[in-house]
Amino acid sequence: MIEWALAGTPMTGQTRSGDRGLVVPYGGGALVAAIDGLGHGVAAATAAERCEQVLTRMAEEPLIDIVRQCHEELRQTRGVVLSLASFDDRGSMTWLGVGNVEALLVRADSDRTEAIPARGGTVGYLLPPLMARTLAVRPGDTLVLATDGIRHGFKHEVLPSRAPQEIADLILAGWAKGSDDACAIVARYVGVADDGATVEGSSS
Repeated sequence: MIEWALAGTPMTGQTRSGDRGLVVPYGGGALVAAIDGLGHGVAAATAAERCEQVLTRMAEEPLIDIVRQCHEELRQTRGVVLSLASFDDRGSMTWLGVGNVEALLVRADSDRTEAIPARGGTVGYLLPPLMARTLAVRPGDTLVLATDGIRHGFKHEVLPSRAPQEIADLILAGWAKGSDDACAIVARYVGVADDGATVEGSSS
């Protein structure tokens, strides 16, 4: 269903990153997420790890329910901002974002790009009104989720001829600020395989 790749790095001078990318396959679909723990260092990493645990446990659930549960379980942490996308085997993708994790869907057959409307807030502190959006996807459509340690403007790196790992590496190498944790996760919809496989991925 999807091929995916991840590239990330902690802020210069730090050994742990509060920015994480995650893919969780489930029956008939896959959840893709980029998480940005507020700030940096150990406290940010702890918040991101707690969020990752919730996402892994609830991957099959509706996105709004997932975000609300993350909110409850992160109240005693710094909190996170995040973007989520759930692909299914019917050729659709549902996505939702809280905060400033950039989310772009680059269409394979045109220059058209879809984006999650920005909704301010912090999971674990203050949630905005939540509204998930569902889009049809076709093979070759490529999703990029990037935390705010990545500068805007990287769309031209997302080419159909490039593998997801190449795209993720180029975004990190050319667009990471260096003054913050950074993470980019790339997921390309490839349709449903004959053997039912849903996910192939790698990370660096």
